[in-house]
Amino acid sequence: MRWKIYYLKTFFLGVMTTVSLLASTLTFTAKADAQTPTVNNNEIVSYAQAVLAMEPSRQQAFSEIKKLIGGGEIPQIVCNEPQSINSLPRKARDIAVNYCNRSQKIVEENGLTIERFNNITLEIQNNNNLKRQIYNTLIRLQKK
Repeated sequence: MRWKIYYLKTFFLGVMTTVSLLASTLTFTAKADAQTPTVNNNEIVSYAQAVLAMEPSRQQAFSEIKKLIGGGEIPQIVCNEPQSINSLPRKARDIAVNYCNRSQKIVEENGLTIERFNNITLEIQNNNNLKRQIYNTLIRLQKK
């Protein structure tokens, strides 16, 4: 049982890192909206499911791009900002575009728009209660 708890904590750290990376690397453009409505329970579940579904693709894309770029730092890649993708070497660009397309599809399949997904991502950064709710949802989904 201890291993499972450790795994869940480690997994959550990875997922929250993913959320942070989604906000900075391999992500979508988000327009900050000071009047973003609160996040309801259905959106929390949808968001958590989308993040879980995107994580393997994000890790793979990040790893492949890192190998192509070498020891250098991976530049910020924003899916809806073509200049951030166009600055990559050709093969890395293809990987980023494929990741972005898959991620968009995953978000939409989980009942969120890209804009709403990004608004939730931004809200998590400033709302500890929402962060805790998503954490608990991620754990619950992983137990299933």
